[in-house]
This record gives sequence, C-alpha cells and structure tokens, in this order.
Amino acid sequence: MSKIYVINSQGKKEPFSFKKVYRSARRAGASKELAFRIAREIEKEAHPGIKTRKIFKRVLQLLNQEDKPTGIRFNLKEAIRKLGPTGFPFEKYIGEIFKAEGYNVSFNLHLSGKCAVLHEIDFIASNQNKVYIGECKFHKNPGERVDLKVALMNYARFLDLKEGKYCQQFSGFQFSPLIVTNAKFTNQVIKYSQCVGQELLGWKYPRGRGLEKIIEDHKLYPITILPSFRKSFVEVFSSKKIMLVKDLLNYSPKELAKITHLPSQFLFTLLKESESLLR
Repeated sequence: MSKIYVINSQGKKEPFSFKKVYRSARRAGASKELAFRIAREIEKEAHPGIKTRKIFKRVLQLLNQEDKPTGIRFNLKEAIRKLGPTGFPFEKYIGEIFKAEGYNVSFNLHLSGKCAVLHEIDFIASNQNKVYIGECKFHKNPGERVDLKVALMNYARFLDLKEGKYCQQFSGFQFSPLIVTNAKFTNQVIKYSQCVGQELLGWKYPRGRGLEKIIEDHKLYPITILPSFRKSFVEVFSSKKIMLVKDLLNYSPKELAKITHLPSQFLFTLLKESESLLR
C-alpha cells in the first residue's frame, strides 16, 4: 500500500507502521496470530491524518473483543495517567515498584546538602550497595517530554546532597541521581545525563529496560489499570499503600471493605479482574 502519514501525540506527522501496531499488541501479551490480525485490520482502516490516539483506541477495542486480559495490559500507559492529576500517587506507585525490586524507599524528604540549602526529595531508594536519589516527573498529557531544565536541576541538587550529612551515613555505597517519568525524555536530557552519569527511567527508556518493560516483566501493574477501577478512589487506595494490582490479592473483599469503606461488590469485582490480569 502507499505510505500513509499519521499524526502522533506531539501533533507531528509520521509514517504509519504496521510493525509498531503488531509489536504493541504482542508486548501486551497477544499471540502472534492475534497481533497480526489486529495490525492488518488497523492497516486497512488507517487513512491520511489519522491520529495515533485513535489507532490506540481501536487496537484496545479489538484486543478487548478477543482477549480481555491482554486488552487490560495494553492500556498500561493510560492507567498510569489516571494516577493524576497530581504527581503524588505516581511517586507512591514508583516507590512500590522499587520496593518490589528489593529497595528500601523513603518519600518526600527535606534534606540539607553541603551548602546548607534545604532540598525537597521525592524519594530515596536504597539496597545493600546502592542509593538512588530520585525525582519523579508525572505528565498527564500525551506527547509531553521531560526537558533539559529538569535534568540540570536534579543533577545540581544531587551534587550538593551527596556531600551532605544524610548521604554520609551510607559509607561505601554507590550514589546515583535518578529521574523517573511516565513520559519520554528529550534527546538533550538523554545526552546530558549520559555525560554526567545521571540515570533515567521513563517510557521506553532505557531501550529494552524502560518503565513499561519493568512493569510488564514483573507484573507491577497500577490498580488504575483495572477496568472497574474509579479514578476518584486513587487517594483512598494510596493512603492504604495499595498501589499495585497484586497488592489487592493480599486481601479478601471483606478486609478491603473494612479498610477502604468502599462497597464489597465493587471490591469483589476488582479482585476478580486482578486475578484475571495476573493469571
């Protein structure tokens, strides 16, 4: 077929890619046959100027018709956006991911560095030999990027903190500044961070080890990914430190109802969807 240009989340034109549609369906767990059929259907329906957002919704619809759990996983990026509009639930979610990876995590610290300036830190994650000083950047709008200003500020803060009293208690540990986002990084951020040794974790970055890859590999899905979950309940579950789908399965509907004060039937449905997703 002749080349068709679509409009991406940044409002720019790019060639329609059969491979991108196929790979996105496969990444969510679709079989090769199902992913091929869906990509072929999207290819037939695509027209010049179609927005990638519309393509996403159509792929999601087709997946839900054929394989509901795969459709749920495919909606991961949107599920993370539902943690907003503020960034605090996203910070707690990222903290739970690091905890699941074996790190001890502290949130919202106010620490002084060498220059006696007080810094607000989103989170610090530490294990037996490494300490991450983390900055979370939550973006609720598709197409947004973490820009160079964020990288410069975060690294400058890290240099000051590294010489302060708090970090001195971690004698012999490796310290790393870290920026975590649900979005992507600009090329300048990547270039600068590679130069100074600042670690980045975002959507599809590092390549093959991005945030979505960690979530999918270890099934660390946010509770907002469940179809029956209501966005208005994010704070309720966040306050109880229940941010991951797998955390829900540690409770019965009765236990969840007791600590959240939400209807048992609604909670029963969430648990059923959790079991289906994690099977």
